Amino acid sequence: MMDFVLEAWVSSLIEISKVGWMLGKGTAWRPGEKLKLLFAGYNGTRNMGSDTRVEEMLRQIRHILGSENVAFTVMSQNFKFSQEYFERSAQVHLPDIFPPFLFDEVPKHHGVVACEGSMFKSKFANALTTMMIGSLGIAAAQNKLSVGYGAEAGAMDPLVAKMCAGYCRNSLVITRNEESRTVLRELGVPTELGTDTAWTFEPHPAEYGKKALREAGWDGSKPVLVVCPINPFEWPVKASIAKFALHGLTGAYRDSHYRSVYFHNSGAAAERAYQQYLTAIANAVDAFRRRRNVFVVLVATERLDARPGQRISEKLGGVPVLTSDDYNIYELVSILRACHMMVSSRYHGIVTSMPGLVPSAGITMDERIRNLMKERGHEDLLMNVDDPDLEAKLLVAMDTLCKEREAIAAGIGRTVVRNLRVMARMGVYFEEEVQRRYPEFPIRKGEWSWEDRR
Repeated sequence: MMDFVLEAWVSSLIEISKVGWMLGKGTAWRPGEKLKLLFAGYNGTRNMGSDTRVEEMLRQIRHILGSENVAFTVMSQNFKFSQEYFERSAQVHLPDIFPPFLFDEVPKHHGVVACEGSMFKSKFANALTTMMIGSLGIAAAQNKLSVGYGAEAGAMDPLVAKMCAGYCRNSLVITRNEESRTVLRELGVPTELGTDTAWTFEPHPAEYGKKALREAGWDGSKPVLVVCPINPFEWPVKASIAKFALHGLTGAYRDSHYRSVYFHNSGAAAERAYQQYLTAIANAVDAFRRRRNVFVVLVATERLDARPGQRISEKLGGVPVLTSDDYNIYELVSILRACHMMVSSRYHGIVTSMPGLVPSAGITMDERIRNLMKERGHEDLLMNVDDPDLEAKLLVAMDTLCKEREAIAAGIGRTVVRNLRVMARMGVYFEEEVQRRYPEFPIRKGEWSWEDRR
């Protein structure tokens, strides 16, 4: 019910914004002004993937449009967690109850760039997708720049899908794979094919990652296996006033409380599935380390992942757990690239390690890692979080990472180069969309190679 309220609330605010614009309320960009863009996303939560994506969007778009021509603002849910990031950009607080904020904030800018990777899907939270649609929809309703950048689209609940079709039809969504384009085309949303923006992210030098691993107990003599776990069964997050009231009065739903009125999926079935996932990973890693004599480290690339990391660590006798609470994105990605092989349920754990040619296997809860492994030609290194044979399949996959290390790394290298070129093409699409919306905006002249648009 609360999801429905949020969706209806945002829809009504988009309609009000459209009427207000038609009646002359608000101002458009004028030549000579800096183009003010609002970057709408899931930042300020210490989520490595979200933060690396936005860092690279800001860098690339500033490079394309000219830093002297633009002024950027990034949404953050917690300034403490994002204060190290987004240099030369302002930050604005995104509240948990976001519709009034969007209605007030979006019109202050000349356009919106939606940043969230899982932009259009119900798997994680309808509220998040509603926020993305609201940000794009209000901008489009005021005839402003409205771009989804590096987006993924998947299964959406009917009302959310209807909102996407109705309010994003005047936006441009540059997706990170062809599968997402197919989903959005069926809804009538304009798309171009792009990729994730984290491919170009530059972390601290390799020596930092090696030093951090040594501090965690690695002696340099063994290959390092890094495992990036999640709790795949606590999603989706849903808003619930009833749970929120009971939580406040009695402390009920303490374990599943996310924040404010939002609660994780929970219950006996979810806990059983979670336990099976953790046990399968722990057992497979334990067998593998006895067979291959590797140093194991767990990395939580999102604050929430520290919990599954600690539970797997306990099952393995206390292996180190490095978390995004303790390491920023420049440090964490350096650590990932200093490892010799990876098993990850985090999409960006895999993506950000790939420029370091780290052989990786994926345990997926949705289409993101599946699409990436398909692109790499490594579907044999893909497993599902609820696979009843996860333990056995994971052990085979880790053996493959060792036996076919060079071939896997070569496939990863080809994929990285291909995505760098696609990311450059995204810059072209973005530049063209700015010119379409604002023909008098000063676009660069002359011939540019693909490297110039990264």
